[in-house]
Amino acid sequence: MKFLLQGAQRSLLRGFGRRYLATSTEQYAKRNYANNLSEYNTVFTSLTAKRRHYLLRDAYDDMVLDGVQPSRDTFHSLIAGTMKGSRLQDAFYFRDEMKTMGLLPDVVLYNFLISTCGKSKNSDQAIKILDEMKNSGVKPNGQTYICLLNACAAAGRLDPVYAIVRDMTSAGVGLNKFCYAGLIAAHKNKTPIAEDVATKIIELVEQSKGWSSVEASTGENAENVMMNVSEEELYNLPTADYVHKRRGFLRKELTVYHVAFHAFTELKNVQAMEVLVEMLKSEKKDPDVFILLQIMRCYLLSGDLDRALQVFNDYMNSMKPSFIELYTVLIEGAMVGHTPRGMQIALDKLEEMTQRSFFLFPKIANDLLLLAAGDKKGGYTTANYIWDLTQARKMPLSFPAVEAYYNGLKGRCVPEDDPRWLLVSSTYERLRPRSGAGTGPARQQAQNIKTDTKERTAF
Repeated sequence: MKFLLQGAQRSLLRGFGRRYLATSTEQYAKRNYANNLSEYNTVFTSLTAKRRHYLLRDAYDDMVLDGVQPSRDTFHSLIAGTMKGSRLQDAFYFRDEMKTMGLLPDVVLYNFLISTCGKSKNSDQAIKILDEMKNSGVKPNGQTYICLLNACAAAGRLDPVYAIVRDMTSAGVGLNKFCYAGLIAAHKNKTPIAEDVATKIIELVEQSKGWSSVEASTGENAENVMMNVSEEELYNLPTADYVHKRRGFLRKELTVYHVAFHAFTELKNVQAMEVLVEMLKSEKKDPDVFILLQIMRCYLLSGDLDRALQVFNDYMNSMKPSFIELYTVLIEGAMVGHTPRGMQIALDKLEEMTQRSFFLFPKIANDLLLLAAGDKKGGYTTANYIWDLTQARKMPLSFPAVEAYYNGLKGRCVPEDDPRWLLVSSTYERLRPRSGAGTGPARQQAQNIKTDTKERTAF
């Protein structure tokens, strides 16, 4: 009864809303996906691995309703999951639940909370978390200050960022590559954008070349490693989703360059980006795939499709390992504006990608279908090809993508008995009532979770 009361009224109402009290033991066992702490911990880990962070709170409510008492490890898993999903309110909810049960957060959990604030661009709350740490007698470590630095950087707050840097240097702590990454992000995110932002970022890249001497001072925490939280993810770097890619995609010694290239891409500053390329050449370092993606994106966002295509072709002709991200970035960028040449290049690369047995992830396929379906004047060949790919792979489709494709076909006066039109129409009608609906309770969503399956990271 104690844990039912702790679950609060929301949890009880949710629970009674999705369970039936008059249920046989056999029926209940079929619906129930976890029965003890170990099984619930496995569910939380699996939900996070499958990027279903929005279900963590529902699953936690189920655990409380079952009378299963969460442990400190349970809250570590839950708060790490909410950090990965940028769900700030859920993270604070689990922190409060933890305190209610007499479990005080440790430095690792506080670091996760500060990082979540950074992902949500809520730097004020991140600073309050640091004050809470100190008032609770929890001593911040090096990662704490770097998390806070990057949280303030995400909001473009230069003054707090440089104040943290001064505190670190006055305490005799050297700046490592993640500190310089935060400084670059702070300049990029500051509004209004300063006229000398490119010069500042290039200067920081130059200054960062001495970071290796203090690399060991803030190495990855053993618990973070066990929970599959990389430093790139903890500090909200743009490379966070790619740290587990196979060799050749991301070279960690180029972290500062990664953030700088990403900044110039977002700023659409081709000239500054090319300065970085020359800096790499002068150091006799080759760009990794992540940097090549930023170079391609920078050219594409600036409307220079030819140079982006040249970067793509040069890499493909180098006999180095191929990555699907190279295709998807070029295809997406080529379709912007729906020019005849761009749509043809996109179609050619889609066909080439398929021939090489590269298959789109569902999220990317939906994004590309949504973009291709916006072509108002072309022959719709590219959109049709992407639709056919989704059907061949039986991919789940989002309503916005299907709606855009449906409207595109409708505007082209397709015969009513056309097989494609009939399939698209039926899919549209099937998905329309569910558009905007919730994902359903955790007990239904998590029932078929396979804990040994890890979802690949979509670009």
